[in-house]
Amino acid sequence: MLKNTIIAKRVRDGRLRKRIRDKVKGTGARPRVHVFKSNTHIYTQVINDDTGVVLASASTLETAFKDQSKNGKNKAASVLLGEMLAQRLKDKKIESVVFDRGTYPYHGRVKALADAMRDKGIRF
Repeated sequence: MLKNTIIAKRVRDGRLRKRIRDKVKGTGARPRVHVFKSNTHIYTQVINDDTGVVLASASTLETAFKDQSKNGKNKAASVLLGEMLAQRLKDKKIESVVFDRGTYPYHGRVKALADAMRDKGIRF
């Protein structure tokens, strides 16, 4: 029973991911910000889909993050991570991005990360 539910969730997530990725494309002018969250950490990457290059990344595993926060799985950690990523984008002179939430609802930690990036001046 458990195996069937896990397989069904993976199939459902694959369909959702494909549907989102058909609509959300990153370019050189507006790269894609992809979010992955596990139970304990959050990982983000800024990707130019035209060339397939990762332009910037940030995660709650980095020492720069761990110096400022002890917990990597709450909304406060998402806000701090969004601010760190926004600063890295500003350093690379990227002002506008496309947000890819993946299979996660735009709620909670994902929304907190996006709002923190918007507050720092990144448009999407």
